[in-house]
Amino acid sequence: MDPLKVIAVERRRQILELVWRDELSAGDIAARFEVSWPAISQHLGVLKAAGFVTERREGRSRLYRANPEAMGHLRAVIEATWQSRLDDLKAVVEADPRNQEDQ
Repeated sequence: MDPLKVIAVERRRQILELVWRDELSAGDIAARFEVSWPAISQHLGVLKAAGFVTERREGRSRLYRANPEAMGHLRAVIEATWQSRLDDLKAVVEADPRNQEDQ
């Protein structure tokens, strides 16, 4: 599963921000966004399948928390993606004859 596609959905990024700080149930998360529990549950399923969140049972509740290892991997993917694009942009700018000093 492509981690960038998983976090391309704004609601999933918002959920990750919440569960980074606190361990929350799907109901708690849904209440913060004023959306249905099934909608949040679907997003949590995608985040869990990608490894971004962990699930723990406590009684009848399922509690979700961000997975620090997966978040570290995500950060590395984002940094590598941007670095590659910035390197490409730099090469284009440097190759443009308009950017060459008069010789």
